[in-house]
Amino acid sequence: MVTFLVSIALLVLGFFIYGKYVDRFFGSDPSRVTPAVEKADGVDFQPLPVWKIFIIQFLNIAGLGPIFGAIMGAAYGPVAYIWIVVGCIFMGAVHDYFSGMLSMRCGGANMPEVMSSVLGKWARHLLGVLVAFLLLAVGVSFVTGPADLMSSMTGWSKSVWLYLIFAYYILATVLPIDKIIGSVYPFFGAVLLFMAVGVGVAMVAGDIRGSVEIVELSAGSFRNFHSDPQDNILVPMLFIVISCGAISGFHSTQSPLMARCLKNERYARPVFYGAMIAEGIVAMVWAAAAMAYFGGPEGLNAAATDGVMVNGTLTKVTPAIAVNMICNSWLGKVGAVVAVLGVVFCPITSGDTAFRSLRLTLADALKVGQKPVLMRLAVSVPIFAVAYLCCMLDFSTVWQYVGIANQTLAACVLWTASLYLVSRRKGHWITSIPASFVTFICVSYFLVAPYRNGGLHLHPVAGYLAGAAVSVSLLVYVCRKGRRARL
Repeated sequence: MVTFLVSIALLVLGFFIYGKYVDRFFGSDPSRVTPAVEKADGVDFQPLPVWKIFIIQFLNIAGLGPIFGAIMGAAYGPVAYIWIVVGCIFMGAVHDYFSGMLSMRCGGANMPEVMSSVLGKWARHLLGVLVAFLLLAVGVSFVTGPADLMSSMTGWSKSVWLYLIFAYYILATVLPIDKIIGSVYPFFGAVLLFMAVGVGVAMVAGDIRGSVEIVELSAGSFRNFHSDPQDNILVPMLFIVISCGAISGFHSTQSPLMARCLKNERYARPVFYGAMIAEGIVAMVWAAAAMAYFGGPEGLNAAATDGVMVNGTLTKVTPAIAVNMICNSWLGKVGAVVAVLGVVFCPITSGDTAFRSLRLTLADALKVGQKPVLMRLAVSVPIFAVAYLCCMLDFSTVWQYVGIANQTLAACVLWTASLYLVSRRKGHWITSIPASFVTFICVSYFLVAPYRNGGLHLHPVAGYLAGAAVSVSLLVYVCRKGRRARL
């Protein structure tokens, strides 16, 4: 329990200490007019209350990511705690803060446009493809997943639920941001936070009573516990499996949504940095809960590979099943209802804003104004037509590349932030060190991950050497740019 409580405390302190340092270092300016005020259009650029922006940002970047990813990451053992805490404070929250602030300083632009302003026009096209792929993949997966679940729970056909979810997504994508997203997100946010707080309190109480044991990080547990360690190498696989809760490039596609709604830069730290810290806390709760509930990482792995008895049936435990089992056991009937709501509805809170971000990204690229509803429909209809067709395909082949695409985008955003700081004649280490690490992870993953996960399955040493070479080369390039800027 000590490791868990210390980790939570470090995340909270990270917000107040390092988050404040990042905010001051960037130079947020409360007197500066924000895009929400300057470009207010009642659709996408619209000032919203800060508490509502925080909840929308939290749900945009979270959904079930910090729950499912943390549960899968817990299979590697308590070393996952380190990645969540260190990654969230010094990488993920910094990444999200710079994503939001750079968007605000570029008039509320989406990341391809932001990168174009810093790196050049080539970045707009290259990163635009990456961002569009990631947003479409996330949106489609968060249609099919909830549709499958609702179909199994109600007996209705999957097609019916696809139509219903798509109908909601179209409305959430096209209507002004305060009409649906701004109205229903407080409810969804309450569900997600209730799950995390309830499970966390129940777990600590159980540890005090002796009914459960929260796994501690120690010298003996500092190793890879995965049941298949050869194909699930600790480095880099853990750092791809746990993205939400540590660092995720998908967040950079969501921060511009709120950059268009923030009425003062003084709120950037609680919204952009703070929402990521909240997500890190959620990830810590579920990583610890998954290990504690199944009797340690060995038990979690056994449940996933060999299965456990669920209602008289031997069932292999997936993250969704683990959430249901934990909530039912620790939170009772209320927890069972909340678990169902969370597993079904929380993915939707990432899917709807993924499609909304895709609309805005394409609109920016095509220079199509989005205030007239017909223009919004002109961009949205082709998006949903393609998304519907993707739902008819086996999407598992594409999805295996989403994790690495996600972290590759995170690395690109951090390098962009580094060059932005260089252009302002500021030190770049606050972003270039995280960028170097994430780049190392991405390159080594491409080379050593199994074929089924989108890698080349080479020897780990080859991946580590290549990852280090690319990371160091990019860092040297940024350092030279910084040296020239100061001359």
